[in-house]
Amino acid sequence: MPEEDLIEVKFRLFDGSDVGPFRFSPASTVAMLKERIVSEWPKDKKIAPKAANDVKLISAGKILENNKTVGQCKTPFGELPNGVITMHAVVQPSVGKSKSEKKIDETPKKSVCACTIM
Repeated sequence: MPEEDLIEVKFRLFDGSDVGPFRFSPASTVAMLKERIVSEWPKDKKIAPKAANDVKLISAGKILENNKTVGQCKTPFGELPNGVITMHAVVQPSVGKSKSEKKIDETPKKSVCACTIM
């Protein structure tokens, strides 16, 4: 595939740092992008995805579906030729994890605050 057909994408993480940019074919799926993010995720971050399903990609204010291609996700307005598309990568643990975390949070907690009336 000619290099000018590739789309350059970088991923903005929760703390404002970036991963990439990387070049993808317009036929690459969002699922493929998520796999790349998981493999390239900085090791020094506290919050990290364990699998591609833990990552949500947001572009132009929309959460991207796994079966969509990069070409379909490209916004037609405001693009510069040879520009880099920035997608936001949000880590959202899978449903199974959040249920187990909820059980831990349901343990009774002691109240630490007190009120004084004068």
